[in-house]
Amino acid sequence: MGARNVINSGLIGCVPAAREFQPLGACAEGVNLLAAGFNVTLRSLLATDLAPRLPGLVYSLTDSFVLMKDFFADPPASGFTDIASTCCGDGFLLAQTLQCLPTSKVCPTRSERDQHVFWDPYHFSQQACFLTAQAFYNGPTKYTKSINFMQLAQSST
Repeated sequence: MGARNVINSGLIGCVPAAREFQPLGACAEGVNLLAAGFNVTLRSLLATDLAPRLPGLVYSLTDSFVLMKDFFADPPASGFTDIASTCCGDGFLLAQTLQCLPTSKVCPTRSERDQHVFWDPYHFSQQACFLTAQAFYNGPTKYTKSINFMQLAQSST
């Protein structure tokens, strides 16, 4: 129906898989700078190149970069107590395995899992996914450019 949703790059330098190689588990800021540059180019490409060439294009550009910055700037505001380590893994930050394995350490309760931003070295926890979906569907305009997902769905009906 012509509607598109586009999600930009998040703070990929802050995922546990990147943090595990940084002193004290800090975010890999060089990687985040690359992601920020990609996001600027993506936004420009959509607005100045694709939209004019595709009449009727309706899109929502969602800003996972800013959303993640908000998660990390004030974790308790989103219900998080752990923004660095995973809930399933092994080693430093529980991020030294590429995936959650049967032998991995796992957060034992739902309550503990909901307090982590990350489930494994790369992926958000269920709670972080839920908050992301809310923000992109009908959350604050700082997380969506042009229109949000709800407006996008309504425009394509």
